[in-house]
Amino acid sequence: MTGSIFIIAAFMIIPLIVGVVSSRKSQGTSEDFFVQGRAMGSVAVFFTVAATWWSAFAFLGSNATFYTSGPVYLTALAWNLLFGFMYYWVGKRVWFLGKRFNYLTPSDLMGDFYNSEALRILVVLITLVFTVPYLQIQLTGGAYLIEVASGGVIPFWLAALLFYFIIIVYVWIGGIRAIAWTDVIYGALLFFGMMYAGYYISQQVGGPAALFSQLQQSSPDSLTMPGPKGNMGYSMWFSLFVIVAIGAFMGPQIWLRMYSVKSGRLFNLMPFLLGLAAFAYFGSVLTGYTGVLLEPGLENADQILPVMLMNYAPYLLASLIMAAGAAAAMSTANSQIHAVSTVVTMDIYQRYVNRKASQERIVTIGRLSLVGFSLAAYILALTVPGLLVTIGIAALAGTAQLIVPTIGAITWKRAHPMAAFWGLLAGVICVLLLTYGPTVSNPLGLHAGIWGLLLNGGLFIGLSLALQRKDHEVVERFAQARQEYDAEYHPERLEGKSRPVGEAATVR
Repeated sequence: MTGSIFIIAAFMIIPLIVGVVSSRKSQGTSEDFFVQGRAMGSVAVFFTVAATWWSAFAFLGSNATFYTSGPVYLTALAWNLLFGFMYYWVGKRVWFLGKRFNYLTPSDLMGDFYNSEALRILVVLITLVFTVPYLQIQLTGGAYLIEVASGGVIPFWLAALLFYFIIIVYVWIGGIRAIAWTDVIYGALLFFGMMYAGYYISQQVGGPAALFSQLQQSSPDSLTMPGPKGNMGYSMWFSLFVIVAIGAFMGPQIWLRMYSVKSGRLFNLMPFLLGLAAFAYFGSVLTGYTGVLLEPGLENADQILPVMLMNYAPYLLASLIMAAGAAAAMSTANSQIHAVSTVVTMDIYQRYVNRKASQERIVTIGRLSLVGFSLAAYILALTVPGLLVTIGIAALAGTAQLIVPTIGAITWKRAHPMAAFWGLLAGVICVLLLTYGPTVSNPLGLHAGIWGLLLNGGLFIGLSLALQRKDHEVVERFAQARQEYDAEYHPERLEGKSRPVGEAATVR
């Protein structure tokens, strides 16, 4: 047991070392602290995006969902492809505009294009309110692993506090550079851990083939939708496919990874690489389903993987794999804490409190914000129970609403500020009412996030077509930027049109 705790502790110390090393390359500017001077290379880009996208939600929550609800989580193979496609198609355009107009946060782009202070504030509120619960599940997931590995010697509250403290220290020191470097290590560990854990655990019942044969006889409902509880059918499969991918993609932590990229050409391989990485979920299939046979009736389903490892694997192997789980939780939590601090610092402090703040002051406020919001997530982890997947999807449903005004900003001249504001507000209210209202329900079996997107998108399109924008200078500025993007990456679209002048070839 002591060996297990020691190995997990060693992997938690790694980022502290990385933070110290990366701090030596720090330039002391807000752009360096928040987006690494927009110079992140290909290896760091892939691993930091993948490790941020894959979290305790994926490492622990996926096993728990297969264990309790059947095969619905296999939609993860599809939502990884959707996420990768969005990172290429939407992300590349967001990156281009971010570099062109010096954006750092989601509200920078939307507030600038829609020329609306009300919309800017709404985007900031949505970003903060819905990111904290998702940060909560990272602390919860990491704490579960330490609690189980220690046999209860380290209680949940202390385990979560350790996660909180370590993340704060190395992000404080190294900013996004420390996060990206750590994610290269933790990303590789995460994928290996998920795959090998499933394979090893399934050997306890004779391997994958024997596992499915036994399930077919003893628990056939676990192999088909809508699952053993009867509530995870095709409508939920579709809901998860849309909400998880879009909600995670619209999180501020991914926005920073779009803005940080050195070259637009680094976006091109992401759909393929993220789709390939999704095969790690087959490890979760094997772990969750083996748990149905060997550990039925587990009170906390999120602990199925660590429980199986502690009961059926050697301490060394169990510890290494649980360290991979800790990596999953930490690699997302660090990014979210850093992203939230960016939003607080740039969108609230610098814009509304101290417009003339020095670079040193801005970085200091960013670091203080790390402490405050991660403390809020720690308190939620202790006081708000619930399955990791359930909490995670509720949070992602809120951030997913940002996709509608974002696509409008990067593609459509007719997109109207009032349409963006009221569509976004209506979508979020719909999510909250259907999720937490007095009569919680999912009409047609679709998640609240889907209904929010439908209402949001409908209002956005309808009002944009009905209203006319008067700020033609802003609209034309963005139209020019989009032409520059096409000239750089899609020149075939400009055949027969006059090519833009100016900076078309300056943003690579």
